[in-house]
Amino acid sequence: MGGKGATAYTFGRRQVNRNVVPFRPSPSDRSCRRKAPAYRPAPRFGCQSRGGPATIHSTVLRRNAFHRELKWIKSVGLSDAPPSYSTWRGAMFLGDGLEILKRLPQECIDLVITSPPFALNRQKEYGNEPVEQYIDWFMPFCTEIHRVLRPTGSFVLDIGGTWVPGGPVRSVYHFDLAVRLAEQFCLAQEIYWHNPARLPTPAEWVTIRRIRLKDAVNMVWWFSKTPWPKADNRRVLRPYGKSMKRLLQYGSKVAKRPSGHEISTKFQRDNGGAIPGNLLEIANTESNSVYLRRCRSRDIPAHPARYPERLVEFFVKFLTDEGDLIVDPFAGSNVTGAVCERLSRRWISVEIKKQYVEGSILRFEDAPQTQRATAAGRKRRNAKR
Repeated sequence: MGGKGATAYTFGRRQVNRNVVPFRPSPSDRSCRRKAPAYRPAPRFGCQSRGGPATIHSTVLRRNAFHRELKWIKSVGLSDAPPSYSTWRGAMFLGDGLEILKRLPQECIDLVITSPPFALNRQKEYGNEPVEQYIDWFMPFCTEIHRVLRPTGSFVLDIGGTWVPGGPVRSVYHFDLAVRLAEQFCLAQEIYWHNPARLPTPAEWVTIRRIRLKDAVNMVWWFSKTPWPKADNRRVLRPYGKSMKRLLQYGSKVAKRPSGHEISTKFQRDNGGAIPGNLLEIANTESNSVYLRRCRSRDIPAHPARYPERLVEFFVKFLTDEGDLIVDPFAGSNVTGAVCERLSRRWISVEIKKQYVEGSILRFEDAPQTQRATAAGRKRRNAKR
């Protein structure tokens, strides 16, 4: 293994002398107790590897055509509507989301999750309706969503609030919308998405006069077609806190709280994690993601209002199974499709702005640098065999 000062190898531990270059023994060296790991080829595209999320390679992407694995697309009435691009799990369409929804047959969708343009006072480049017209504009979408949802399906709507022009008074349009939707749907639960990274706006009331708080919470309305939608909170458990870990370790006395709740021995059962509350704290701090870097490198405008992947991932895991069909009629940069691809769900996304569709395709491509790095790594691994 070498003379004095050489690297010494032991089972499960390695001692390194700073004065010499570390030496890696050959797998054929019998004195080396640890066997060299066998070469494992990269997982097939879209497959989940043990080391992290699924890798979506450029070979899975088809432009202006359906992927050959999308045999189910005919059953939802979209086989004659050419997509902007497709993968082996879903397709992205350029057009009006309402028109695509009208083409879908009844009760074929497991989840509709979307974040439409909010009724903001300032006109945005992606287009948004004024408060006075917002509900009338949005309700036709909701009618079609109710029609296409399965009896066990859900409709998750991320919608932000706004201010009444000219004063420090909040609009209630998103609550009025919820009341209207409750006439067709069942309100399964209201969920609050807290984004601690949101900027303090409007500046006049929050940072200048200091008479209002930062608006950092979006309403996420979870509607369902029936009172019994598919859901399983065991898929979205949170790690236990210190108090719960201490209770599991040392136990607790059976007692009744002042509120009347009884603390029994059932609380000492380890269920794998804590059930999350209906306040989700997820910072939307994406500034140098792969999507944004690729948009900058190709001079493609990035969508300015993207909800975080973690928010979509929470509801996709909570409300659907693998293979279920998910629709986003206001896809933007297609965060929904990218999450569904990674989590083995089928998906249909629609976006009306062409520049955002062109940018969204970058979520499903391998950058040239990544391809070269993957090829170089494979070459090094083969050389060590």
